[in-house]
Amino acid sequence: MALEEAANRALGTEAEGMRRSSPGSESAYRLNLAEGFLNEARQDLGIARWRSCVDNSQLAVENAGKAVLALLGPLGRTHNPAVLLRKALEEGRFPAEVRARVERITECARLLGPDIHAQSDYGDEAAWKTPWELFSEADAKQALALADEAVHLAREVVGGSGSG
Repeated sequence: MALEEAANRALGTEAEGMRRSSPGSESAYRLNLAEGFLNEARQDLGIARWRSCVDNSQLAVENAGKAVLALLGPLGRTHNPAVLLRKALEEGRFPAEVRARVERITECARLLGPDIHAQSDYGDEAAWKTPWELFSEADAKQALALADEAVHLAREVVGGSGSG
């Protein structure tokens, strides 16, 4: 079964993949993920799947942030790259020429952070609202605009690093 093979692969390669990856390949991989989720978010908006558009937009922004973070070194698992990006910015780990772009990616990642990820997958359990009840067309359009911006900026930062 394909799902079982994928699960076994994930369990066996998670730590190994962290050791093997170089900053350029990790950044390129994360940028490819971000672009894939962005494309799906656009498709979702086109067929009025608001929840799915928000979910895919969140994943696009998350992976755009991770693509930029990967330029600094290996990544761990997180749904909140904004915290790590903010810390790296405060430590002066990004060159001045990309700092403004990274700051904006950080803000996009804050706005579409782990709370949105949880809501788009699980809804509001305290209020007994499903994810499909939480997100409107306006929410989907706003999330997609943030994702589009974050992926565009990440593409510029990663491309300008000489490693993407």
